[in-house]
This record gives sequence, C-alpha cells and structure tokens, in this order.
Amino acid sequence: MKKNHILNIIIVSFLFIGCSPAEKITSPFTVPEGNILTSFSVTADMREYTSNDINYFRGVCERLSFGGAGDFMISPGDIDPPDQAYSALQDYLGENYIWYPVVGNHEAETVSDMNWLREHNPNGDSLPGIVHLGPDNGVETTYSFDYGNLHIIVLNEYYDGTSDIATDGDITDPLYDWLVNDLTTYSKSVTLVIGHEPAFPLADEESGRIRHVGDSLDKYPVNRDRFWTLLRDNDVMAYICGHTHNYSKTKVDSVWQIDAGHARGIADTGSRSTFLMFYLMDDTSLWCYTYRLNYSSSQYELTDFEQL
Repeated sequence: MKKNHILNIIIVSFLFIGCSPAEKITSPFTVPEGNILTSFSVTADMREYTSNDINYFRGVCERLSFGGAGDFMISPGDIDPPDQAYSALQDYLGENYIWYPVVGNHEAETVSDMNWLREHNPNGDSLPGIVHLGPDNGVETTYSFDYGNLHIIVLNEYYDGTSDIATDGDITDPLYDWLVNDLTTYSKSVTLVIGHEPAFPLADEESGRIRHVGDSLDKYPVNRDRFWTLLRDNDVMAYICGHTHNYSKTKVDSVWQIDAGHARGIADTGSRSTFLMFYLMDDTSLWCYTYRLNYSSSQYELTDFEQL
C-alpha cells in the first residue's frame, strides 16, 4: 500500500466505529489518488440470494449505489437466477448500468439460466464494447470487450467446441485456441481474463476456509498449466474468478489470480460477503479495492487495497 493511502483506510475504519446496524454508510468509496480513467465492480456467487432481501445481494447493490459502482460490473459466475440479479442491479444502479455476467457451473446446468444469458448478449456482439465474438456454438457466452485502455476477456469454461454447456470447468482445446487468437490479435494497456473457476483454489484470506480443491481448473492440471503459461507469456495482468466463495488474491508467475469470493450477504458466514472495485489510472496502473461485510454492523468495510 502507498503511504498516502494509509490515512484513508484509517478514516474509513473509523467511520464504522459505533455504527449501529440500522444506520447506512452512504459515503463515496475511498479511491486512489490521481486521474481515474475507468472503474468497475466485481461480484460473484450470489446465487439463490438475489431476491428483495437487503441482507443478501441487494445489500451489495445498495452499498455500490452510495459508493460509486463504476462504469460496469463483471460477475464471474454462479449468479442464478440471472434475471433477479440483473433486476437488483437496475433497481439500485439504474437501468443503463452495464453488466457482464459470466457462466458458472450452476448456470451451465440450468437451461433457463443459459437461455437468459444468451439473450443478454444476442448474436455475441450486443453487450457494449465487444471486439471479439465467441467461438462457434459459444458465441454469446465467450467474448472479449474493450473499455478505454482495458481489454477484458470473458471465458465460458464449460465450452468444448460443440456446446457451451458440455463439460465441467476446463480450458479445452477449442477454448484455448480461441483465447490464443484473442491475445495475439487484440492489445490494450491492461488485459484481464475472467472465468468462473480458479486455476489455483486457495483458502479465504481471513477465515482460512478452503473449497473446491481438485474441483476447479486444477482438475485438469495439464490444461490449467497451459492456460496459465499463455496468460503469463501474453502479459495478462490478472485472472478474476469465483466458485470457492472464498476471497483470495495471489500472484503466480507474474499473473494475479483474484478470487472475488461471494456476494450473497449473510447467506454464507464461512467467509465474509465481498465485492471488489477496480480503478484504472492514467499511468495504466490498476488498483483493486476489497470490501467485505462486517456481520456485527451490517456494513461493507474497505479491508484491503493494492496496486496490481
């Protein structure tokens, strides 16, 4: 952390002292000093807790509405039912707020969820900024888009070349080949890759809980390692994922893996509910700010920030 950020986090922490559950934090988020070119939020794994109850995903949306949700949101999977999640975003962040949902294992196994996600990006080029359509038979749910100096690649890890729901989490040959083409064709100052399952399942940074070891991209280590080498060799800054419900952030061979944890509020107390804010600066640095739910105060606290 930069020294001039330390005072900010002390001030933010002080705001929570004596804050009763009935009071709401309505202040803007702490942000990096300097000129912010692009900002966006990340939420994951809010599945089944996207209803009208403020104690669940809507609590995240409410805090984003006060803090500043950025230009768009990316959700790395397990967001079902997606229509309810999107409704919550529109209720709190406006009908025009942009959402890039990612296929998780629970969407891949649910026909109605997949139909909704395909219709959210009809013809594969309906979401803003798309520059590279997905591969055959997966055009709507794998794609890449540009937003300013950001190039962001969204992967459906359940694509096998013939169907977008045909396999468990993996970087199969057809998906890998499409990704190679993208990374060698499109270039921006910062490139990020988004998928549902972690390459390296890790414990939650606070609770120590660990889930889905051997049941993520690590189930197929040869494909996982090939995928990670590709990211490293093409200067991808970070791979952002979900699946485990545990928040973690680590660097492997110069590439960050950021597991966004879960954004389901009080529905999973094994690790604190989490959302992330990213800020791209005019010097092309990218900052990640982490907010986690304090179950005592019912408030989302800034717990960590780092320049990637």
